[in-house]
Amino acid sequence: MEFYEALKARRSVRRFSSRAVEEEKLKRLCEAVISAPSAYNLQSYQVFIVKDRERKYAISRSAFDQNFTKQNFIAEAPVLLVFCADPNRCGSRYGERGSTLYCVQDASIAATFAMLAAVDLGLSTVWVGAFNEDQVMKVVGTDRLRPVAILPIGYSEETPPPTSRRSVDEMFHEV
Repeated sequence: MEFYEALKARRSVRRFSSRAVEEEKLKRLCEAVISAPSAYNLQSYQVFIVKDRERKYAISRSAFDQNFTKQNFIAEAPVLLVFCADPNRCGSRYGERGSTLYCVQDASIAATFAMLAAVDLGLSTVWVGAFNEDQVMKVVGTDRLRPVAILPIGYSEETPPPTSRRSVDEMFHEV
């Protein structure tokens, strides 16, 4: 798939089939993630792959939608990728700004690479950013990394319509 086709084809999917994500596709997603740019190439993030049913349910219970109800679709995806910032790795180079911002940016860019690679592989995702960080940290077994994004990944059982976007003229300003 061409890059711009992938950009246009990407949708936030919340209904996944039970079909497993093939290990080869998961490996290719991981390879896409590690090719993401990062501050000073520190790659100040870690990614947890969650396939275990109980862990997926625990993560779904930690997440909220805008009405603060649980997001059960998270547990129904065959795979979750939990992107966590590593404040110490980036902070050691850039101080407070590295530990509070750059590592979060690094993890976010990596998650975006995963989302676009998923489209190319025929998979679907959705960005989940509303969750209780402490609960997610407990489920993935870390006390030093900061969860930034959860990506449920799988084969879509829905075809969401394109969403509206602001115009280029509205978003970009030459100064």
